[in-house]
Amino acid sequence: MKQSNYPVGDFLIRIKNVAMIGRKETSAGNTKLIQAVAETLKKLGYLDSIKINAGKITVSLSYHQKKPILYDLKLVSKPGMRVYKDVDEIKAVKGPFLLILSTNKGIISSDQAVKDRVGGEVLAKIW
Repeated sequence: MKQSNYPVGDFLIRIKNVAMIGRKETSAGNTKLIQAVAETLKKLGYLDSIKINAGKITVSLSYHQKKPILYDLKLVSKPGMRVYKDVDEIKAVKGPFLLILSTNKGIISSDQAVKDRVGGEVLAKIW
């Protein structure tokens, strides 16, 4: 597997690509950040299962009526341009999507960030 300079971005794009082609599983290199993002996506219902072995993480997407629950995903922060939002900016964002944030309370969704009154780095936008 080719080494990425932004592993969490690579992981999220793999999930998006698998959803777009209708497959169920994908795998990537495992880091604490990737594992935390996967756990958050599972808690939100986008992933069915997470398996970790030999430095790899394999995730299974959740499907409803033969369509993936994860409709689309867009990376927001990138290595050359990090995007940070405080709780008021997160609350002001309206739309049919969730933000995945890296905060001092861990990797959480925008809904949870508003509840906990924390801001952080916006990793991705998920529809």
